Amino acid sequence: MPTPAVLTEGLHKRFGPVHALRGLDLDVPEGTVCGLLGPNGAGKTTAVRILATLTAPDSGTARVTGHDVVRNPAAVRRSIGVTGQYASVDADLTGAENLRLFARLNGMRSAAARSRTSELLGRFGLEEAADRPVRTCSGGMRRRLDLAASLLTRPAVLFLDEPTTGLDPQSRGRIWDTVRELARAGTTVLLTTQYLEEADQLADRIVLVDHGTTSVRGTPAELKARIGSYAEVVVAEEAAGEAAEAGVLAAAAVLDRLTGSVPVLDHERRTVAAVTTDPALTLPRLVRELDAEGVPVVDASLRPPSLDEVFLRLTGAQPQQSRQCPRTEGTGEIAA
Repeated sequence: MPTPAVLTEGLHKRFGPVHALRGLDLDVPEGTVCGLLGPNGAGKTTAVRILATLTAPDSGTARVTGHDVVRNPAAVRRSIGVTGQYASVDADLTGAENLRLFARLNGMRSAAARSRTSELLGRFGLEEAADRPVRTCSGGMRRRLDLAASLLTRPAVLFLDEPTTGLDPQSRGRIWDTVRELARAGTTVLLTTQYLEEADQLADRIVLVDHGTTSVRGTPAELKARIGSYAEVVVAEEAAGEAAEAGVLAAAAVLDRLTGSVPVLDHERRTVAAVTTDPALTLPRLVRELDAEGVPVVDASLRPPSLDEVFLRLTGAQPQQSRQCPRTEGTGEIAA
């Protein structure tokens, strides 16, 4: 089993009345990408700040590359790079001046700082930003500069706290490519993100944090397997008003009976979805049952869940503009 590059046990942290971490456990093997996910306020950024030696834990232990973050913070800092939620580059300096400054602050000699700066500007496609004040650069360029700065010392562990928030798809794709390259080269990456697709694309393992503690962990495939499959039906708009409502409710009744789980309805889009773990449920059977009940269907599908749906299920949240279709108490039937 690979040696843990990041290891926490029973990590607790309070900020006044707010209990940000409540016994967080992490185990990130060397050379892997770990996606740290959770709703807002779950404690993700607090965990990163503790691991980066920016905040001390109240109790518990945390080690990075074998070094305790409290007892030996200097050794931890020598082995890590950090890209926070907000760019740390100086807006009045050029891109090249920023990188050379960070390099010198990290103890690099002048010639080495210039060489490494030139290398990273080229790697991130930032030649245009080299001689421009950062205040004139786009948000995507600033984030790439920030990431480049965190890689100046070739860290063994890289902490990325929501590194692509607010970026356009092209800039996000560049950062994704960089993370993949770093992982292939052996860098350990701990990534927090609000983009579930990002974690699905990049993470070898995912840790779901909820209310300051480890809720669920596993590979993206393992987490999806825990949920099962999604049966989804789109009802035709053959009539307006009560007739259209009746079609959605009829489809919900069929899914309720076949899956044994409470369907989720979106009346505006005329969709009904439900989770199933029954391997005997096939798409042809679903279509036959809908047809037998006279449900006018535009589309029907049976598919694996997305990571977004896994996240919503495991955190107990519900998608916006949707609601669960309640059963009539004691009958198992759909209630209007």
